[in-house]
Amino acid sequence: MFIHLGGEKIIRASELIAIFDISIEKSSKISKQFIQQALKDKKTEQIGDEDCKSLVVTKSKVYYSPISSTTLKKRAHQLLTN
Repeated sequence: MFIHLGGEKIIRASELIAIFDISIEKSSKISKQFIQQALKDKKTEQIGDEDCKSLVVTKSKVYYSPISSTTLKKRAHQLLTN
């Protein structure tokens, strides 16, 4: 099963670790460190040119998605419960 993250980006549901609102990037020291390390390791990808609304953490990358975390969580939940 797959989850559409916005633009033309689709990931396997099995790769998904977490979905966060973009505000988490600034709200805690640990999340800041995590994002900084992902940037340093070149393991981030911004989807499209729109403003980012959520962070999607997978086994291999962190995606900046223009779709809200609420919408992405609903999509993931629908896939996992069907």
